[in-house]
Parts: sequence; C-alpha cells; structure tokens
Amino acid sequence: METIVSGIRPTGNLHLGNHFGAIRNFLKLQEDNDCYFFIADYHSLTTHPKPQDLHGNVKRVLVHYLAAGLDPDKATLYVQSQLPETAELYLLLNMNAYLGELQRVASFKEKARQQPDNINVGLLTYPTLMTADVIIHRATKVPVGKDQQQHLEMARNFVNRFNRMYEVDFFPEPFAYNFGEDLIKIPGLDGSTKMGKSEGEANAIYFVEDPKVIRKKIMRAVTDSGPTEMNQTKPQYIENLFNLLRVMSSPDTVEYFDDQYNKCEIRYGDLKKQLAEDVIKFVTPYREKIEALWNDEAYLQKVVKQGTEKAHASASKTMNELRKIIGFLPF
Repeated sequence: METIVSGIRPTGNLHLGNHFGAIRNFLKLQEDNDCYFFIADYHSLTTHPKPQDLHGNVKRVLVHYLAAGLDPDKATLYVQSQLPETAELYLLLNMNAYLGELQRVASFKEKARQQPDNINVGLLTYPTLMTADVIIHRATKVPVGKDQQQHLEMARNFVNRFNRMYEVDFFPEPFAYNFGEDLIKIPGLDGSTKMGKSEGEANAIYFVEDPKVIRKKIMRAVTDSGPTEMNQTKPQYIENLFNLLRVMSSPDTVEYFDDQYNKCEIRYGDLKKQLAEDVIKFVTPYREKIEALWNDEAYLQKVVKQGTEKAHASASKTMNELRKIIGFLPF
C-alpha cells in the first residue's frame, strides 16, 4: 500500500477538466492506498484573497470533492490550514532551503514576470510548502502534472538534504504517481487542448452551471465552415470537439458524427446540440449533489473534523520524531 498525498488550491468551482484530470483518478486511488487529499488554502494566500472568498472557496472545493465521490471513510480529506504541523515543518524546511535554488524555480520566475507588484516570499518558498504537505505524511507518491515536476524534484532534494544533514534515513523520496493511459485530458471549448479557468470562463464547463449556460457555451465552441475534402484530417479545434464528444457521448453518436465529417456532410450545430445534452445529462447528478451538500453544514463539519483528526494523527507522529532528530528535546 502506497501513501499518496495530493492537494488542490481553493480557487472556485470545479469543471469537467478537474474531474477527469484528477478527481476521477483519486476515486481509484482511495480504494487501495493510504490517501491524504487536502485543500491547499495556505497556498492560495499568495494571491491575497478576501477572507469571505477564501472560506467560500474552501467550502466549494470540499463540497465538489464529496459530490464527485471521495469517501472520507476511505481517504483522509482535510483543510491544510487546520493542520498546524504543516506550518511548523514548512518553517523547518525553509531553514535548509537556499535563496539561489528557490529563485531558479521556473514557476517562480514566471509568476514574477506576470505579477511584478506581488513577488511575495510565499511564491518564492512554494516548493518548501509543497514539500511539507507531502512529507508530513511521509508520502512516497504524489499525483502531479508536468508543471509540478520541478517542485517534486526539489522535494526530493530537500528530503535527501535533511537525511544527510542529520545522518538519518527518515524521509522517503516522493515520486510522481503516473496514471499513464488512464489519464483523460478534457479539451477546452475555445480550441485549446486544455479546459481550465486560466484560459477563461467560456473555455470550461462547470458542475454548478445551469443547463442553459452549458448549452450556450457549447454552441459557441470554436468550429469552422466544415471539411472540403472526403476523410480530411480534422484541425485541432475540431478534433478537440470530437474528443469531448468521445468522453461525454455514446460510441454510436461519435461514429455517426465522425462519418458525417468524413463525408463532408457534418452540421456542427447538430453535433453541438447533441454534445450539450450529453454533457448536461452527465453534470446534472453532480450539480444536485453539490446543492444538497452545500446546505448540509452538520455533515461538512463532521467530514472536516474527521479528516483533521486522521491527518493530525499522521502528522504529529512525523513531527514528534522529527523534533528529536533535530535536537528539540524537553527538559
């Protein structure tokens, strides 16, 4: 059994890309592994959210996780800021992290270019906080995308540096969990290959959206005037639309529209209408669960309390041993 840790920043409503890119695979992981899934509200402070926005977004992610099928009795689901051991470990790791290596991180340099008026220390030390999130549970596997690979490499550096400095074999090296061919990538509606908030609201389909909004978004998806030759290769933005159809619709539906395209008889309006109805059919049960969970404060409190207790049991064990290794001993 592997110990697996993964977090998600509380930045708003989740969309189809989140579901198929991460949560769907989390559902598989929770069956046979020791999983810790947390809401990374410390990380979100680098963008200085308002208190009411921060709390609302944390609740939103929690509700979406539960609606998608994460089971608090199988996995440990908790809020990052409610585990004080994470902050302590973050502090200790920063003592052994060096300015030069943190300044060379690609994501920090990119953020510094994007927001020159907000180059805060939290952005600089993101890799040490991410490392703390992982090794607080002495995890060996972390589901991450390519954009997080450098951070995970740094986590291994921090782990090995600690073990060398204190001449112990305490922290295991964490490696990326590779979903391989099981990882489904959901394309955006704007012709890009990725569905996400950063590409714009019109690019993504959210679980909480009204069916009318979903239909409008899909009907505006990028297309062209249609193929001019039999069996011609689809442009990327058309292929994206078919990829979304393959995930949401039946094989017969996909085969029908693919055949229509190859014969130069495709009517994109018909394809989009069918896709919209299939998406709505898929999203509706999740939206209904989200609406029910959002108002069930007692259950949400129970889930968070249970998750915090389980995470604390793991984290406190790590920190008690760690303090002894460093030399923090009681008198």
